[in-house]
Amino acid sequence: MGKNSVRPTDDDARALARDLINDATFGALGVIWDSAPMVTRIAITTDTDGCPITLVSDLSTHTKALRKAPKASLLVGEPGPRGDPLTHPRLTLQVDAQFVQKTQARIDRYLSLQPKAKIYIGFTDFHFARLTPYDAHLNGGFGKAFRLSRDDLLL
Repeated sequence: MGKNSVRPTDDDARALARDLINDATFGALGVIWDSAPMVTRIAITTDTDGCPITLVSDLSTHTKALRKAPKASLLVGEPGPRGDPLTHPRLTLQVDAQFVQKTQARIDRYLSLQPKAKIYIGFTDFHFARLTPYDAHLNGGFGKAFRLSRDDLLL
């Protein structure tokens, strides 16, 4: 067997993971649909405790998939404008999706980071899905792999 490439989680890894979540305005959501993986791009912000949250429509396949099987995966962190895209930090979160109330506080917070959502946030077929992480894999760049827990990620 080869050498374990995952480093012990430290404060720098926790801070980088939180920054990737807090700075993300969109991510790649992986769900199971018709017994097969499906990935889609979603807009995200964070709830008051730092948990990713998204606004989804009942018309979308990924919403239907989350209602059937709430375990999903969310990838955040985008390549920079130069260099090898694989050297830039990224975070894969394993999440449980819960549909939560569309409170005024959530609406205001979401619109502060996703202002274009103002057009459809009031539609009755749109709902907030809170993507609560229970495990995560951080690739902080070449040779910088970490595994993080829920406690490492949320405020």
